[in-house]
Amino acid sequence: MSDRGRAINKSRDLRSARPFWRATPNISVDAASTANRKDYDAIIIGAGISGALMAEALSRRKLRILIVDRRDPVRGSTMASTAMIQHEIDTPLGELSRMIGEKKAARAWQRSAASVARLTQLVEDLQLACSFEARKTLYVSGDTYGARALKQEAEMRSGIGLDAEYLTGSALAERFGIDRTAAIVSKCSASANPAQLTAALLQVAVSRGVEIVSPLTITDYKETRDGVVVATDQGQLLTTADLIACTGYEYLSQLESKSHQVISTWALASRPNTPRPEWLKDFLVWEGSDPYLYFRSTPDGRIIAGGEDEADPLAHQDQEKAKLKFARIIEKLRDIVGIDIGKPAYGWSAPFGTTTTGLPIIDRLPGTKHVHAVMGFGGNGITFSTIAAEILAARIGGNKDADEDLFRYPE
Repeated sequence: MSDRGRAINKSRDLRSARPFWRATPNISVDAASTANRKDYDAIIIGAGISGALMAEALSRRKLRILIVDRRDPVRGSTMASTAMIQHEIDTPLGELSRMIGEKKAARAWQRSAASVARLTQLVEDLQLACSFEARKTLYVSGDTYGARALKQEAEMRSGIGLDAEYLTGSALAERFGIDRTAAIVSKCSASANPAQLTAALLQVAVSRGVEIVSPLTITDYKETRDGVVVATDQGQLLTTADLIACTGYEYLSQLESKSHQVISTWALASRPNTPRPEWLKDFLVWEGSDPYLYFRSTPDGRIIAGGEDEADPLAHQDQEKAKLKFARIIEKLRDIVGIDIGKPAYGWSAPFGTTTTGLPIIDRLPGTKHVHAVMGFGGNGITFSTIAAEILAARIGGNKDADEDLFRYPE
């Protein structure tokens, strides 16, 4: 092993300012200061939504599982999520088909929709209190995807069995009061409080015997014939059959790739009971522009909106830029749907990982058998985290997920 003072994943300032979710209740999970044992069936790096879903899935098999995080549980990149749990991938079906082929693109979109349905069922089965709500999605035309592109997109989605209702500009104006040339209405999405969802999943995992230790950093690892030996910043050596990095935007340095980038985004939340169209309580909204605006409401009548993404991974740290970004988001909200939120109650910014195709990387680290990485979620963090938990739970259980080839590490 090499220098134990060096973390194996890239350290980043995950967010700036104060996300709305930090002010909500029931988002804390107790953690131990040291691990109870020296050997595990799985060690998960990251106690955010990806790690929580992974731990819940693996803990059904009564494995010896350890979750470690350099921060307190739930306090990492999950706090920056707007929790628009969309089945719609950032890359439209038509464009993704041109990138990876029609059959693979269809499978990716179908799997994304199915994962939202399975997450919905999981929340219901476990009775997780996290403001989880089934939502429809309204995808409106923009400067990148206009009426013709949306019509073709709706036809392609319908052709692979996905719900997609195409609206003309006049129908969009009549039903939603939005002045754009076209839109697509879909049914299979959701929303939640991401911090409460993560905390609730972690508590379920702990009730099944999963250990959480924080703050604790994995500084190095070495794969052996039967598993992985990891070194910690506490000077411990732990062994595990599988090491799983669910570190969000702080991805494994060994996975650097031209197909994966870290970019910056901004989001805000209004005061409660902000005047809004009645239909918005049932919809997530985003637009076919680059950068695109996305927004939704919360049960207490707040508007949560985000966007204005930039390719610079450090731009989110610029406080002056944040003011301009928030102003632009507010202006777009007013222009598209007539919502005037005034001064936001909360505003925050963060980096996030994305890939060329818009699909995540859910794969073994190249050259390894027992080191797994989950990264590059783009705007579909919770949806893709659900898929990652399903794929790796199957793999570690000795089975093969039929869609795992879609999320390989790009060569």
